[in-house]
Amino acid sequence: MAGWHFVGVPKKESDQIQKSFGAKKRGWGSLPVVVTLGKSKWKTSIFSDKRSGTYLLPLKKEIRKKEDIYDKDSVVFEIEIKA
Repeated sequence: MAGWHFVGVPKKESDQIQKSFGAKKRGWGSLPVVVTLGKSKWKTSIFSDKRSGTYLLPLKKEIRKKEDIYDKDSVVFEIEIKA
């Protein structure tokens, strides 16, 4: 397991985030967020992916291990934008 993996925020939600918060983005197109995934909750940032037009959520190894997430798994998460 590599240290970091990235999960794509769906296009519809990414478009809504860009429209509402895009002007508040920081370096590398990032936006600060609080993420809830399973029983885990943490602060991080989502990053704009110019190729796909979506945002990417980084999932560190610690969270993937705690929530039993493996490559190619589908995950459900909630993000709260803190911009």
